[in-house]
Amino acid sequence: MKRGTCPSPLVGQSPTSLPPPRATRASLIFVGALALAACAQIVPERVARSPQWRDGRFHNPSSWPVRLGLASVLRWRLTPGVKGPPKGWKPPTVANDGSVLRENHGGISITWIGHATTVVQAGGLTILTDPIFSDRIAGFYKRRARPGVEGWLLPPVDVVVISHNHRDHLDEDSVLALGFRPTYVVPLGLAAWFKKRGFRHVIELDWWETAEIVGPRGGRAVVALVPAQHWSQRGPFDENTSLWGGYVIDAGGRRFYFAGDTGYPAAFREIGQRFPDLDYALLPIGAYAPRWFMRAQHMSPEDAAQAFRELGARVLVPIHWGTFHLSDEPMDEPPERLKSALGTNEDRLLPLAIGETWFEPPPEAPPNDAGEEESSDGGSDDGGADMGASADL
Repeated sequence: MKRGTCPSPLVGQSPTSLPPPRATRASLIFVGALALAACAQIVPERVARSPQWRDGRFHNPSSWPVRLGLASVLRWRLTPGVKGPPKGWKPPTVANDGSVLRENHGGISITWIGHATTVVQAGGLTILTDPIFSDRIAGFYKRRARPGVEGWLLPPVDVVVISHNHRDHLDEDSVLALGFRPTYVVPLGLAAWFKKRGFRHVIELDWWETAEIVGPRGGRAVVALVPAQHWSQRGPFDENTSLWGGYVIDAGGRRFYFAGDTGYPAAFREIGQRFPDLDYALLPIGAYAPRWFMRAQHMSPEDAAQAFRELGARVLVPIHWGTFHLSDEPMDEPPERLKSALGTNEDRLLPLAIGETWFEPPPEAPPNDAGEEESSDGGSDDGGADMGASADL
């Protein structure tokens, strides 16, 4: 174990959080205790060895855009812009009681629950991404639509992947409701949050690390954490003390990429090179305005289209839009801009409504040449062809 660095307890705090001019001795002792707690942080050896860890924090590569600080947050919030959700607007939704998911025992499917929450079924596994079923983010930002499938209507979940610890991607109430059955895959430094709440089936990964997971019913998946251009924080003193990332998931003969939250350029080209033949890329397309503030942490639809090309994926599934109003762009704008940016690749777009389940069509059975030849020679038509079709199934 190594001890962490000693950040100032006031770094990153708003002016209203500073002690008043006539601070009492008790308040000074309290602030000092917080500072000492930060100094006494015990850093696991595995975290300390990460190439992304230095000076007591995880970092993006220095060549990527740098996230702006508190002063820029205040500038954004005080600048006129589209700050509220449009009156009367609702995202596209499809009613889904989860029965098609519960009855799916082998098919490949993708369901958009809303925001970055999706259900992927492949290889006999049910995989959930960044679950948030709550009505609000940390009691503030309200959903524009109920979850596409309510959590209690899902089939038993085998694997949950968490991209980072922000509250719209790691919702405590949702995780507690899912319970201890799934295997949770999390970025480096985040397993402690789960273990503190009694979870034991937790796998922690650094960028480019992989893990093989075997579900309770024998389904198998290989999951890799890949770089994302983002950051982490849940409390006032834990900024970037856990890692962030996206996932490449191999299951059922298909390769899925779930980006989580990320800006551009990130490492899309390298991900595509290390994991060729991506079938489905689940990419965020919302929460991008204003660009001067959001570009380091959230992609625009145009960025998503370019990332899709660099990944070399077969199908783009847009997520992270239309559920919570987190930024300045009109909430109905992202999908139209994405279509325009894709150009001739628009036919590779799989746009889902909240609650919509898409099933991959099963492969067509090869023609039964022997049966056709027998029929042409005057063989009986009473059941011969049907028996051949049943055998192919």
